[in-house]
Amino acid sequence: MQFADLTLARRLERAGAQSGVEYAQAQARLHSELGATVEAVAGGHAIFAGPASPLSRAVGLGLSGPVTAAELDRAETFYRERGTPVQVELCPLAHPSLRESLGRRGYRLAEFENVWVRPLDRRGSFPPPSPEIRITEAGLEQADVWADTVSRGFAEQEDLTPADLEIAAPFPHMASVSCFLAWIGGRPAGAAALGIHQRLAALFTASTRVSFRGRGVQTALLHARLAFAAARGCDLAAVQTEPGSASQRNVERLGFRLAYTKVTMIRE
Repeated sequence: MQFADLTLARRLERAGAQSGVEYAQAQARLHSELGATVEAVAGGHAIFAGPASPLSRAVGLGLSGPVTAAELDRAETFYRERGTPVQVELCPLAHPSLRESLGRRGYRLAEFENVWVRPLDRRGSFPPPSPEIRITEAGLEQADVWADTVSRGFAEQEDLTPADLEIAAPFPHMASVSCFLAWIGGRPAGAAALGIHQRLAALFTASTRVSFRGRGVQTALLHARLAFAAARGCDLAAVQTEPGSASQRNVERLGFRLAYTKVTMIRE
């Protein structure tokens, strides 16, 4: 297992930043009215994917060296010009200047997120899903089905708003992302995504519709994505979860170990 040092953090966070950039670019193509855009800053990126998007945040900052006041000023201006709070993901291995500057500027802690990793090997094998679950890769022709399914899982209800679908819609249109659907009885029960960046497989955006929970859908989607990534030569898989969540329990069971916990800092 790779030691969770600055080298690993750079690999993980830069892959996450690249996914954020691709997401904003896809959002701009699909919903130009949202004004999605990105700006490079402090070794990372300020990402704006829409005023209500949870992906509108600065990521990957401070992993290449000190963060200057001018760089933070630029990130803050980027978000204020778009009428949204400034949110900065803070990796614990980022240069100390970043957390010191955020503290001086009055940022508050908004959320924690655990970052998990596990090695991958082409020789590894993963069990198939139970007989009632079928996993398929969702191509662009199923983009709407995938977005609808993953949105219903996150919303924990069947009635969706246009905003719910706007958040999910870009993922199938990202160049580095593969999307998956889990089917039970011919109905889409859950959905998930996988991004590959320089042999790193990042697992994200997984959810199960409420009526299908407790039947192994998430475990099946995890196994399928890990097998997919291993077959394509990935040597490491990563996933982020809320501390103490069901998702954390699932990934720990599959041999993931905690690399570090990062926080999101916010300034209204």
